[in-house]
Amino acid sequence: MEYQNKHILAPMVRVGTLPLRLLAAEYGADITYGEEIIDHRILKCERRVNDYIGTIDFVDKGTGDVVFRTCHEERNRIVFQMGTSDAVRALAAAELVSEDVAAIDINMGCPRSFSVSGGMGAALLSKPELVHDILATLRRNLNSTVTCKIRLLNSSHDTVELSRQIEMSGVSALAVHGRRVKDRPRDPAKWNEIADVVSALSIPVIANGDVFDYEHFKRIKIATGATSVMVARGALWNASIFRAEGNFSWEDIKREYLRKCILWDNDVKSTKQTLKEMIMHYSCLELTEGKAVTKSQTLADIAKIYGEEVYYQFVTKNR
Repeated sequence: MEYQNKHILAPMVRVGTLPLRLLAAEYGADITYGEEIIDHRILKCERRVNDYIGTIDFVDKGTGDVVFRTCHEERNRIVFQMGTSDAVRALAAAELVSEDVAAIDINMGCPRSFSVSGGMGAALLSKPELVHDILATLRRNLNSTVTCKIRLLNSSHDTVELSRQIEMSGVSALAVHGRRVKDRPRDPAKWNEIADVVSALSIPVIANGDVFDYEHFKRIKIATGATSVMVARGALWNASIFRAEGNFSWEDIKREYLRKCILWDNDVKSTKQTLKEMIMHYSCLELTEGKAVTKSQTLADIAKIYGEEVYYQFVTKNR
């Protein structure tokens, strides 16, 4: 996978499933990350070819739940992001999915308690030896591209030092979210500290933080010198952010997203979460639309809210 001048969909928990990834790619995203999946969870899965809808599913052998779903259409741009705290376990998990994805990424920036409490995500930022062990083990044993994503440490110097050690592990690229663990989404991303990392490394650096319209892709590249740019909330709120010609309305995006959820039989909880995030940004969950989405139990329920019952019936009857 190449990382020069790429516009990238960031990994996002509960929403970065196949429909949003395909929608972002349709509007111009060059690389799309899946949501972080914990190594323990993917190791409980078996790979199944789903001829019913044309996907490759990694299904929990105990519950039957689809943990990760992909398709041939995104094979050359999908990045599987993993949460892990153990090199051997990370390798086993990566080997399970590596033939169906373009790259494996290790999450080293998630500040959520479920990740940090397990020694994963942002907890790895203070464990450079373990970081090197995980990444070097993957690089030695996989034919796939290996990358990782970090947050800023407490000082720019510390971030640069960790980034140098990551580079020495042999990864193909490093994504840097321009916020510290303690920072909130409303706190401005520190593009200047991403620039410090870019200046210190020879591998591609992907800048992430405060990209909310197409013009921001150019601004953050100029400010940081990064080779590529990653966007999270901006793409969640309106996936057409990747269009150089400008965004489509969020009303249109909602319907296109829902249609892809129906077509690819997306998990209803993920579908609801994504729609609710859009509604909270542009409107309010306490209004009629928000209440209806919150109350919905199935994709059929959601299709009815948006007047897509005919499309839902057509798709489900013709599978």
